[in-house]
Amino acid sequence: MSLNPPITSWHGKTVWLVGASTGIGRATAHALHAAGAKVIVSARNQQALDGFAAEHPGTLALAFDAGDAAAAKAAAQTVLDAGPLDLVLYCAGYYKEMRATEFDLSEMLMHQQVNYVGALYVLDAVLPYFAKRQSGHISLISSVAGYRGLPKSLAYGPTKAALINLAETLYVDLQDSHVGVSLICPGFVETPLTAQNKFTMPALITPEVAAQEILKGWAAGSFEIHFPKRFTLWMKALALLPARLYFPVIRKFTGL
Repeated sequence: MSLNPPITSWHGKTVWLVGASTGIGRATAHALHAAGAKVIVSARNQQALDGFAAEHPGTLALAFDAGDAAAAKAAAQTVLDAGPLDLVLYCAGYYKEMRATEFDLSEMLMHQQVNYVGALYVLDAVLPYFAKRQSGHISLISSVAGYRGLPKSLAYGPTKAALINLAETLYVDLQDSHVGVSLICPGFVETPLTAQNKFTMPALITPEVAAQEILKGWAAGSFEIHFPKRFTLWMKALALLPARLYFPVIRKFTGL
């Protein structure tokens, strides 16, 4: 049984998307606008946001660095001052391949700041607001890379695992506050982040397909929204294996 109220109509609803200049965030903002929502798009790239706003009348473009605490607080205040907020989607992301033999502390901390700490900055602003209203929805984009440890994912994977645990705990804690929480775990999506991968990505989908899957998940009241199923179900099955089986299987299939 889902604790999330299904969101089947977006007319009259306002959604703030943090990390919406490219990829899944931008495609989801487009889909929400088409469905009748008022969208507020944020990212570091003001030019990209302004371009989106020009194509989507009524959009508020609000640039800030999600990894900057003061900037995030100021942006959130601007959003909340603009009127009732119904859903926030944290989709800001940073990704570079890394193996333990190439450990780079500055890169590790950059992943943590953008992928996880930035989400905390946004939560710090919107949680009291949603709790006071006894309504609202928090959605976090994680990844199947957060299910278990994977090669070349030393910096990225742990931040996505942290988001999974964070979303699960929020979901349990907020059930009596009537605040919805959803966790989004995509497989491979064609974005600027995945474009750097040098391997063939199985079941690769477009950001537009990802956006439709996200809206379907919200409409169903789902907690975890994962896609494409032909890939993510295999990843879920692998994650259930005991360590003595999991690691040999991963080594065999990745060659690493």
